[in-house]
Amino acid sequence: MLNSLGYSLLFAPNVLVALVVVAVFLLLIRKHKTAIFCLLVGLGWVLLWSLPAVTVVTGSWLESRYAQRQAATYPQVQAIVVLGGHIQGNRRNWFEPYDRDKVISRESLAADLYATNRAPLILLSGGALVGDISDTANMARYLQNNGVPAEAILQETESQSTLENAELTRRTLQRLDVDRILLVTSALHMPRAMAAFDNTGIAVTAAPLPPQIELPPDSVQHPWSPDLHTLLASRSIIKEYAGLLIYWLSGVKNALI
Repeated sequence: MLNSLGYSLLFAPNVLVALVVVAVFLLLIRKHKTAIFCLLVGLGWVLLWSLPAVTVVTGSWLESRYAQRQAATYPQVQAIVVLGGHIQGNRRNWFEPYDRDKVISRESLAADLYATNRAPLILLSGGALVGDISDTANMARYLQNNGVPAEAILQETESQSTLENAELTRRTLQRLDVDRILLVTSALHMPRAMAAFDNTGIAVTAAPLPPQIELPPDSVQHPWSPDLHTLLASRSIIKEYAGLLIYWLSGVKNALI
């Protein structure tokens, strides 16, 4: 919960609101120059993260850390671990309108990996972030509807963060004598997920979804033109960088490599 609050405080509109409050206080005590500086910083932070060019550069760096491959080219392991979480509605591209027929989800990649005999078991990890229904319940339903038998699916429904994903997954797999896995999550989330799993003693191969943060060649959106959707989507990128920094400060290995 504390981490979620910290991430929210870095979200550009929230930064602006906070600095406006600070600026009002500074004006009341006649610190006019400092108040103006706070306002300019807040407005600059919002403008920065509303630019598609900034989103593409910062997001693409994270997404390029682990290459996406065809399902059949991954090594055979003992289990496929799929992490839950918010992933921009599984949209194929952040800069395109949402199209349910073009959705690429974590569970669909897991189903492909299972179908190509990469592993005989799928472990879904993630508790309910909102409401009572966990991400894993919906993913399990999808998997069963797409050829994965119920007995090949396990669910870990208690974790509320990526570090908890890693620790509770480790405990579950340890009981099953499983120590080689494919890790499935979004390309943006994969660097932080791999850092979290690095300390578990499990041999992990990253199996990310395709990159989502790319301006389509035919996009009418100018990379240096402020855009509301880009600003809202930036929250996920800021969260990943903040999370990696927190991991690094906490001594998590390979967080910033």
